[in-house]
Amino acid sequence: MEPGSVENLCVVYRSHDFLVVNKHWDVRIDSKAWRETLTLQKQLRHRFPELADPDTYYGFRFCHQLDFSTSGALCVALNKAAAGSAYRCFKDRRVTKAYLALVRGHVQESRMTISYAIGKNSTEGRTHTMCIEGTQGCENPKPSLTELVVLEHGLYAGDPVSKVLLQPLTGRTHQLRVHCSALGHPIVGDLTYGQALGQEDQPFRMMLHAFYLRIPTSAECVEACTPDPFVPSLDACWSPHTLLQPLDELVQVLRAAPDPDPSEGGPGPCSPCTPLPGPGRPPPPPETEVQRASCLQWLSEWTLEPDN
Repeated sequence: MEPGSVENLCVVYRSHDFLVVNKHWDVRIDSKAWRETLTLQKQLRHRFPELADPDTYYGFRFCHQLDFSTSGALCVALNKAAAGSAYRCFKDRRVTKAYLALVRGHVQESRMTISYAIGKNSTEGRTHTMCIEGTQGCENPKPSLTELVVLEHGLYAGDPVSKVLLQPLTGRTHQLRVHCSALGHPIVGDLTYGQALGQEDQPFRMMLHAFYLRIPTSAECVEACTPDPFVPSLDACWSPHTLLQPLDELVQVLRAAPDPDPSEGGPGPCSPCTPLPGPGRPPPPPETEVQRASCLQWLSEWTLEPDN
């Protein structure tokens, strides 16, 4: 994946109601700052000027967020009804997301669940970051769950690293970056939560990529799998030497896994007839007043007005 430009937007899924794009690393989704020379919003306006919605501030309705430094699958709704249906899937925790990452060191356990609670860091100079419960300055930590599967061990620029698949079961800010750092295996190129190595140049990007996305809306199943950017043919610094779990097999598991049941009951449009065995996802926690207020504010902007 070459560096982003206004012309090279990659679309991996398109329907009447949704687009899923493969966002470049170090590209903001949108920005009010005039100095931002490239944003995903600008790429979309350049590629699909006819799809821009004048009723929105940025012209497009982004269903979720990716960090500036993170690449990969990002879903865009093309109308209010589609945005509302996608929002309900995120709210009910029915969305399946999986990320690829290169992390420092060789992770010894082949599979694990990371469950550190995450809160906002109130430490002076670090208020833009998150931290795990029990660390100094951690405010209002919330339960957070991430599934980790080790794919390969190898070297990056001569240092030991592991290629992993990360599946967030909750959606906290910077969750994957914080969880990997808390394990002692920060993501390669993460300048905020990583451990700087003075003996090497910084990698050209943070090695975190949104690999797989499935949003089982009531009207359609939005499903996209992006190309793996962490292969030696694309980055000569990455040299894998031990395969622990083939990525293709995990993709099949992701595609076959049943969606969590919607709140109104019944299978979702992506669910297979026979669920695969394995541990289920935790039930969503009760909605707080702050979350409810946020939901109502979102719905007032995105959902359809009542019929006249």
